[in-house]
Amino acid sequence: MNTSGKAVTCWAAIAWKKNSPLSIEEVQVEPPKAGEVRIKMISSGICGSDDHVLKGTFPVKFPLIPGHEGAGIVESIGDKVSSVKPGDKVLTLIIPQCRECNSCLHRKGNFCEKQDVLPSSGLMLDGTSRFTCKGKSIYHSFRVSTFTEYSVVPEIAVAKIDDAAPMDKVCLISCGVPTGYGAAVQSAKVTPGSTCVIFGLGGVGSAIVMGCKASGASRIIGVDINEKKFSQARALGVTDCLNPRKLKKPVQEVVMEMTGVGVDFAFEAVGLVDTMTAAWESCNKSYGVCLIVGLASPESQLSLEAAKIITGKTLKGVCLGDYKTKDCIPQLVADYLQNKINIDPLVTHQLPFDQLHKALELYHAGEVIRCVLLF
Repeated sequence: MNTSGKAVTCWAAIAWKKNSPLSIEEVQVEPPKAGEVRIKMISSGICGSDDHVLKGTFPVKFPLIPGHEGAGIVESIGDKVSSVKPGDKVLTLIIPQCRECNSCLHRKGNFCEKQDVLPSSGLMLDGTSRFTCKGKSIYHSFRVSTFTEYSVVPEIAVAKIDDAAPMDKVCLISCGVPTGYGAAVQSAKVTPGSTCVIFGLGGVGSAIVMGCKASGASRIIGVDINEKKFSQARALGVTDCLNPRKLKKPVQEVVMEMTGVGVDFAFEAVGLVDTMTAAWESCNKSYGVCLIVGLASPESQLSLEAAKIITGKTLKGVCLGDYKTKDCIPQLVADYLQNKINIDPLVTHQLPFDQLHKALELYHAGEVIRCVLLF
């Protein structure tokens, strides 16, 4: 049946308010307007940022359809869309690439000014929503809601990928893989023989481990309060695992003692001020690089000992591995298809969309690296 130009009725997960269970509801998804694309979702990962949204620690507007790490097939396109066509396999992009703003035009910039993360409006670029449920307008999550059978996203937030891509896994290359793997290989440019510490061994942290390993790091220290993650972390390349709650002194002091001089590269993939500070203090004071990858709540403030900043170490924020998304995400998919990177170990669970609540229970229990929802 041809649905182009018509509203589509489908199932989606709605968070009616913060800290409330997701509700699977029948929603109406409007056709895409000019510069927009409607996608039939095939898979979606459950990312830590989604949990921040649902708990209300990251400010968004409710009710909304969450999710942002998605893979799907283009169902229809609006006017003036030229980069994709119906039938194309695509990934959603939480950070778009408009190729017009200051950030996109700068050689190093990738935090497109048309993003909807900081701050989040929950609306499309024209200030309206494409979702309706029970006669009520529903907000978008970062303009790329993926916990739904159909979603409308801006063309600038869609990347066409290889037709050979396995859609049950590549959704991770939409967010978790470039965020973590890219932080190590692209942002930090981890060097052979270096020492690294990674705070947080979830999906993003595990991808950081993979990037450090691929870059030739000789020692990779993993830090997490959930020891269930340690065996998988070691399999990916972590050499030492630390649970801060079981240490007799601050974890940064332990890392300093283990390395003698501090690590070359520290990565924070939790999004908490305490772990950011610990990562910073784990670095070699002269040439260490601390990369903040985790998304903190906007009201939190980071306080550092000012005098020690002059010693030479670097603090750097990283978004999606510094990749320009529409340009680079398709290449990461190609690298996966050519066995240059292997994301398969990151997908520890796959569940049908109607088992979303079970998937979230597994996530909160710390049983998964990434659970992928299949539509």
